[in-house]
Amino acid sequence: MPTPKNPYDTDLDQNPANHQPLSPLSFLKRAAEVYPETIAILHGDLERNYADFYARCCQLASALTKRGIGLGDTVSVIAPNTPEMLELHYAVPMAGAVLNTMNIRLDAPLIGFMLDHGDAKMLFVDREFASLGKDAVAAAKVSPIVIDIDDPEYDGPGDAIGETDYESLLEEGDEDFQWSLPADEWQAISLNYTSGTTGNPKGVVFHHRGANLLAMGNIVTAGMTHNSVYLWTVPMFHCNGWCFTWSMSVIGGTHVCLRRVTAANIFAAIEKHGVTHMGGAPTVMGFLINATEEEKKPLPNTVHFFAAAAPPPAATIRKLEAQGFNVIHVYGLTETYGPAVVNAWHDEWDDLDTDARAQVKARQGVNYPVLEGISVRDPETMLEVPRDGETLGEVMFKGNVVMKGYLKNPTATSEAFAGGWFHSGDLGVWHKDNYIQLKDRSKDIIISGGENISSLEVEDILYKHPDIIEAAVVARSDEKWGETPCAFITLRNGASLTEAELIAYCRENLAHFKCPKTVVFTDLPKTSTGKVQKFKLREMAEAL
Repeated sequence: MPTPKNPYDTDLDQNPANHQPLSPLSFLKRAAEVYPETIAILHGDLERNYADFYARCCQLASALTKRGIGLGDTVSVIAPNTPEMLELHYAVPMAGAVLNTMNIRLDAPLIGFMLDHGDAKMLFVDREFASLGKDAVAAAKVSPIVIDIDDPEYDGPGDAIGETDYESLLEEGDEDFQWSLPADEWQAISLNYTSGTTGNPKGVVFHHRGANLLAMGNIVTAGMTHNSVYLWTVPMFHCNGWCFTWSMSVIGGTHVCLRRVTAANIFAAIEKHGVTHMGGAPTVMGFLINATEEEKKPLPNTVHFFAAAAPPPAATIRKLEAQGFNVIHVYGLTETYGPAVVNAWHDEWDDLDTDARAQVKARQGVNYPVLEGISVRDPETMLEVPRDGETLGEVMFKGNVVMKGYLKNPTATSEAFAGGWFHSGDLGVWHKDNYIQLKDRSKDIIISGGENISSLEVEDILYKHPDIIEAAVVARSDEKWGETPCAFITLRNGASLTEAELIAYCRENLAHFKCPKTVVFTDLPKTSTGKVQKFKLREMAEAL
């Protein structure tokens, strides 16, 4: 007998009326239509409403198109948290292109490598980073069109290096530019590089669908409304600002750009603008906790703080909440568009004493509503570990907010997706209440101030020093930075080297944030097979 037709699949096909690709670009168009007069962006003396925000993005997209920027092209940016960065998050994909935001803390050769790897067609450079941008272009093989960004809030040195400036480029565009959604929501929207070893960072590709969903997930997770005011303490070059660059348009909320992230600037912005939400690594939490009485200002309302990167110590959470902040602990990676796991709170936990509540909040948690699954598994067998809070396994992700893959790196992509899950490289346990907690990092990544540092990269530089015969680098907890590199060094016989001399050597060969903050001269503990026992070094580092 013939298989009967499913009536729900008969004469019920997709068509333009019932099926449109998901994209965060739709959010801004709607915000401009629903909340045209609502302030979208605050930056110094600048106030820009949603109607103007959207109009400028359309005009810039038109200008990019006239310059030949389109589908499959990469547009790179070296800039801090400014209105231009927000506009580029919409204008570039409106033109069909892919946005690549560069970490301003990286060195020129590494940025040059990324320009080449992404085949950048255009590069926007904030004037403060003109020297970095110039050197990066000189180090690259590609020759992107360079556009200067001249932020009125910056009054320091920096020459114009581009063929024109941002506002002049904008004027080249048509105000009535008719952009369109991507033909396929799987189309790339952005390119973000991981902090790999020198010369080999991986390019993580985001798609429109994932950006749309993660942006929505942020709103749900943070409990945001039309009255929410978001302070930009998370760099917009980190996973596209954890997708909050697009999230705020969902609700027609307000962006408060912050060029310099300091305690004084944070408290001043909270007081002036009634900030309701912000986020950051333990670095930012440390700024707030250790602020002087002169810098501190009473909070006009509860400020919800998205805490990510290195797991915040329970003591840090306790101190921050005592100031009036509500800490929302989230976890994710560049490969998951930023935060995709949240320590979802239970009301009964409010009854715990302060220390116990902080301990519970220090766990990473459960999957975002827009992430299909999170698991802790044995990476060899792919079996789930027991949910006993003790058995160690690798944290893995599955869902629509996982990257497309690594650009031009099919081997790494295949390895990352082995067994039908994304392998994070982070080791953790699974508690009986389904909450995960990180315990270690199999990739030996140190997260300092929200920046990923490869211990192998630092060790490689240390081994190049003529007086060093052995070196090992591990993370050491730091109240300000979350973690900092701690180097354990064995010198050759007769050599004399001080901690200060070694740190100075590293600063000559590495980005400064990657350099060890602590140096210990000792023989390295090893297994019987000669392998360095890093777990012992971590114990030694924490005991310092």
